[in-house]
Amino acid sequence: MELLLWRHCEAEAGEPDLGRALTAKGEKQAQRMAAWLHAHLPDSARILASPARRSRQTAQALAELAPRKLKTVDALAPGASVGDLLRAARWPDAQSVVVLVGHQPTLGRVAGHLLAGAEADWPIKKGAVWWFSSRERDGVEQVVLRAVLSPDLL
Repeated sequence: MELLLWRHCEAEAGEPDLGRALTAKGEKQAQRMAAWLHAHLPDSARILASPARRSRQTAQALAELAPRKLKTVDALAPGASVGDLLRAARWPDAQSVVVLVGHQPTLGRVAGHLLAGAEADWPIKKGAVWWFSSRERDGVEQVVLRAVLSPDLL
């Protein structure tokens, strides 16, 4: 399975939290990252986004480039647990590539769990993508970090 963690791009400050929109900079970040992802993902990739407006806008930038399935998932909302995200993605058993668009600190905790086996508050920059693969080697399940990319590098 391929799992991508994509933190929403830069958003406006304010309340209510779920209604915060991307800034102009955030929109550009989303477009740059979406273009890179579009070139590297199969059209069958599923995109799951938090119900927060900024996450849906980030995910929509990718969904508009190809006929990929975009679904808003309440389990990815701010404050979600590592288990919530992994269940939503059906990690590690899903047959398709899954892109989760969500929030800190949960995304960083998922990265820590996948790579170190323990939740930790690993920082993930706004708009960045962490790409993981699950594989079996010699009867042992392994997690491979394939890429970490920030929109300012594109």
